[in-house]
Amino acid sequence: MARNDGKNRASVRNANLTDKQIGNAQRHNEREKESYTNPDIVPERTAMNVHYKQPTDSYAGMFAAMEQEGVISTRGLKDDAKKYGELIFDVNTAYFDNNGGYEFARQFYADAYRAAVKIVGGEQYILSAVMHADERNRAMSEALGRDVYHYHLHVVYIPVVEKKVLWTKRCKDPALVGTVKETIIQVSSSKKWRSNPAVDENGNPILNKKGKPVIQKSYSVLQDDFYQFMRSAGYNDIERGEYGSSEVHLTVTQFKVAQEQQRLTEVVQDKQVIMNEITRLEEVRDQVVERADAAKERIKELAPKLKDIESLTKPYLKDPDEVLPQPATLESARTYRDKRALPLIKRILKVLRGLFREFTDLKYKHESLQRDYSKELGQSERLRDRIHELLAENEGLRATARDFDRVCRFFGRDRVTNAVETVKRQEAIQVQQHQPRPIRRHQQSL
Repeated sequence: MARNDGKNRASVRNANLTDKQIGNAQRHNEREKESYTNPDIVPERTAMNVHYKQPTDSYAGMFAAMEQEGVISTRGLKDDAKKYGELIFDVNTAYFDNNGGYEFARQFYADAYRAAVKIVGGEQYILSAVMHADERNRAMSEALGRDVYHYHLHVVYIPVVEKKVLWTKRCKDPALVGTVKETIIQVSSSKKWRSNPAVDENGNPILNKKGKPVIQKSYSVLQDDFYQFMRSAGYNDIERGEYGSSEVHLTVTQFKVAQEQQRLTEVVQDKQVIMNEITRLEEVRDQVVERADAAKERIKELAPKLKDIESLTKPYLKDPDEVLPQPATLESARTYRDKRALPLIKRILKVLRGLFREFTDLKYKHESLQRDYSKELGQSERLRDRIHELLAENEGLRATARDFDRVCRFFGRDRVTNAVETVKRQEAIQVQQHQPRPIRRHQQSL
């Protein structure tokens, strides 16, 4: 699956199926259902699905015909044995979207089908091979604002091995005992995917530090073979999928549930970030509104005082000679004006000029507060709009979380939990294998 690290990983998963399970696999792969629980399947695009091998009958019917014709043998198998296999070839959605989409995917999986024939052991054992082009990638579609589809290939096959049947002691001819009586094509999932000891280029077993044989996990070999085949086919921009995994690959349902679990985790994290941002913005907004209200109240208090001071001081801002009226006709003007009135008026004007300076300062503060108030109101409006946007985005995340909850209810919470735990174990193995080895002391001394 995609790890959001910019790399394109090609992977193949294998599922072993019983007689009871094969019918559901057929209905899903061949799109025979009337409705689907997967909301990402778009029925209008089903005609775009590509068959590299078209089934000639039901999967079970084709199996029965091959058994009847002697092409395969089920000798010794139990009724609940896993008689079928399904390979699911996959690459992260962005790889196809960046390289041309549908037509590129058709060619890629045509080459992948040739790898499947080689892996299975022959095209005659393949019952169906179909590329699905009708499943929408919801996360990428929402992120890019257009429909993006996830292309992948389902190959249903019969797992077979060549088995040599020997003559037993019951044979009347003692010379034949232990020799090959016949060679049959045996149906067997366990032998098809049996892990074997690893060997070097000379065919000698590879041993670990303790002298024990290194076991090659069958599914790890499957990944290696598919990766090397696709690289040889010219796809040099892909990486090996699920490197180092030694566990059986997830089923289709587990894989999709695990993807939704990862997506939900990201949604919950995004939701928490948004809620924290909303809380912070609301606190800032409250502070802004509080400061704006305080400035508004202060302006209300200052405005009438400024008006009174301005009207009081404005008439006395002229020179004293102009402000003091001339004496009346019968008044001893000069003495009165020079010795009493003029000094008094000068003192009054000195006070008034001081008041006017105070008035000028208050007026400047008033205008500054008015500007701050307007600025705070504007910031408050912007914060309010941002909070509304975040709340809308949060509602979208809640809807996604509800969708995941529906997935849990449909598949069962225990099943979802098991799928998630499987993914965690795989990731832990990958991290462990990619950790640098410790440098030994003798290496450091060198």
